[in-house]
Amino acid sequence: MIPAGKLVIIGGAVNKGSFSETDYDHNVEKNLNFFERGILRKIISESRLNEDSVIEIITTASQIPQIVGPEYKRAFEFLGAKHVNILDIHNREEANSDAIAARTNAADVVMFTGGDQLRLTSILGGTRFHDSVLQKYLEEDFIYAGTSAGAAAASENMIYQGSSSEALLKGEIKTTQGLGFIENVIVDTHFVQRGRIGRLFQAVVNNPRTLGIGLGEDTGLFIKDQTMTAIGSGLVILVDGRFIKDTNLTNIELGQPISIDNLVVHVMSQNDHFDLKTKDLTIVNSQYSV
Repeated sequence: MIPAGKLVIIGGAVNKGSFSETDYDHNVEKNLNFFERGILRKIISESRLNEDSVIEIITTASQIPQIVGPEYKRAFEFLGAKHVNILDIHNREEANSDAIAARTNAADVVMFTGGDQLRLTSILGGTRFHDSVLQKYLEEDFIYAGTSAGAAAASENMIYQGSSSEALLKGEIKTTQGLGFIENVIVDTHFVQRGRIGRLFQAVVNNPRTLGIGLGEDTGLFIKDQTMTAIGSGLVILVDGRFIKDTNLTNIELGQPISIDNLVVHVMSQNDHFDLKTKDLTIVNSQYSV
């Protein structure tokens, strides 16, 4: 089943203007980097009612929701959105409540902020809120948007722990079930800046059917009708394990280095698109285009 909705997953943010949790600036009008790159504007323009859409900002992953929520609310409103709300769900009881269900059912967009993706899945997984958002994504003109933790948790399986420097030692990367909005992929964020490519290599060699997606900061993917389009200022790295010829994975002990032969890597930049069905990448600004 091809979902009726759309996904916008973002690799996180850096520097003022990118709405990061650590680089906070009260003067939102000066924070133009994110706007200029078009990610938040893309969310508004692709939503059902554009500026009149109801946007709920989900701050559950964050330890500082009182900062992150208002920051995104001002950003969306600066871009013209008229109905932006903050929904900070603290526990599973709230996530199963009638009040939360009513707000979720009325939303056209949910925007998940950064933080801890394990906090997201442990609080929201299997609740009325989760079921409602997933159903709306499958059946309606609805947008699930997530940055950092919100992006990592969007897939069927997610990475929740693992050192970048030791990522290709067997057992270093820990995965668990995500929120399940996209199948057969695994997403890692802050990818280029934090040197996380080894994390995706191990995740993919563990199950080569899984497509690894590494999102750089200020960079995202717009996903609709089985097509992923790169948006933002940086890079998206794709790791395809279908053509792996050999590995030592099952013959080594935990903590030992992993060898992989013939792992395929693609690099996407703005407006390039990748077909999830055919696994073909199209470089829009190709030097070989006729």
